[in-house]
Amino acid sequence: MNMCVCVCLSLSLCVCVSPGPVVSAQDATEEEEGVDEDAADDVMAEDEDDEAEVEDDENTELTEEKEEEEEEALVGEMKASPNADTTILFVKGEDFPANDIVKFLLGFTNKGSENFVVESLDASFRYPQDFQFYIQNFTALQLGTEVPPQRQATFEYSFIPAEPMGGRPFGLVINLNYRDSSGNVFQDAVFNQTVTITEREDGLDGETIFLYVFLSGLGLLLVVGLHQLLESRKRRRPAAKVEMGTSNHNDVDMSWIPQETLNQISECQPITAGFTRKQSHSLK
Repeated sequence: MNMCVCVCLSLSLCVCVSPGPVVSAQDATEEEEGVDEDAADDVMAEDEDDEAEVEDDENTELTEEKEEEEEEALVGEMKASPNADTTILFVKGEDFPANDIVKFLLGFTNKGSENFVVESLDASFRYPQDFQFYIQNFTALQLGTEVPPQRQATFEYSFIPAEPMGGRPFGLVINLNYRDSSGNVFQDAVFNQTVTITEREDGLDGETIFLYVFLSGLGLLLVVGLHQLLESRKRRRPAAKVEMGTSNHNDVDMSWIPQETLNQISECQPITAGFTRKQSHSLK
């Protein structure tokens, strides 16, 4: 049975306190706390769902923006005209030796009904993992050639890969820039592939040329030295003795000579003797 206690605080105020409802009030408070906790959990879950939805919306917006940017980039990028065809032919084949001339011929065909003006032709080596990075950029060839409808034109271009690039792969990009009579600008990537720069094995390098020049100079010095040595030996040789013949007739056997001949010799002997003396004096 519920008991009610009345307390009169003043003449005009009287409060009744009942023990039973207190317990009921406490139970109700615990139930309210449980309800509040469940409600808080529900609110937190709703907040998390809202945050997830917001993040999903943000990611969707970013993806859409990226797609739009890529579409704009594709739209802004120059492409080849459907009314033109291009062909390329490397003169020495698809071999790219370092520090050597690479030459190719580019053919342009106008299949449309209006004129095309071929403005320039350029080539460049790119980083093979990312073609946006330039490794070696060659000078663009300014053409300014007009190609009428149903006509063809051929252009020649050459470049030299740098010597330090030998033995490594690079991306080779060759672009042809042209426009039509309406002012529309086009660009055709005639060649856009990864190639390998080969090292030159033939020919003479600087070190080999220097070695040949050094050996030639050394051989020339050796020849000059031998010539000087022979000349010095010739100068040191003594003068050759001149044989004067026999001047004493007493040692000569003249028994076999006829008498007439001896008489003639005896008559001519004073003259010959004088001549012999003069010769001996001059030799001295």
